[in-house]
Amino acid sequence: MMKQMLGRASHAALDLLFPPQCALCHRAGSLLCDGCADDLPPADGRRCDCCWMPLARRTARLGGRLCRHCAEAPPSFDALRSPFVMEAGARRLAHELKYEGMTALAGPMAQLILARTEGPAAQTADVVVPVPLHRARERSRGYNQAAMLARAIAAGADLPCDVRAVRRTRNTGPLAKTMHREERLAIMRGAFAARPERAEGRRVLLVDDVATTGATLDACGAALLAAGARSVRCLTWARAD
Repeated sequence: MMKQMLGRASHAALDLLFPPQCALCHRAGSLLCDGCADDLPPADGRRCDCCWMPLARRTARLGGRLCRHCAEAPPSFDALRSPFVMEAGARRLAHELKYEGMTALAGPMAQLILARTEGPAAQTADVVVPVPLHRARERSRGYNQAAMLARAIAAGADLPCDVRAVRRTRNTGPLAKTMHREERLAIMRGAFAARPERAEGRRVLLVDDVATTGATLDACGAALLAAGARSVRCLTWARAD
């Protein structure tokens, strides 16, 4: 108890000496001010119920609820939800968290994910699991940004977080933006292994920072299901449309 009190006191003293600033507009007061949060680009409009990609106009006009990819080859996860598209301020925050060591942003970003995602994803989960980095890359970066978000989401949703439920068995390296969806799926296939004693019978909420084609989430979800997970739903900060 005394240690916690001293910790809170030291944080308060640091805030007085170095007040937090908004990562986007640099206004003093918080790491992400309300004005900048309200300006983040929402992932709205008609979207696939499964992978959350925008639906083609014809599909939406005909009342379809799944994109062509999910209708033809459903991914391992039941649904993916992201509150923002990977543009403007949402991209900048993801970059600051992932590459610039601004790990304190995970807290306010997780709060926005929980507040602005559609559906009770966190309410229907037993455990929160981050998409793991390969050990070599995590050593190089010093942390896993997905794990930072997962811990904050778990705390906000009053759920346990298990960062060891899945491990990355192969260092796939960064996926090039120019890669086709099929190439990404092929590269990520079999890149993860889940621990049955941590996954069996559990409804997993899988967390990552950004979803592009969904190949990483698909491969990670497949490993969890192979280890006995009851279901997998996904949350990410942003969706690359």
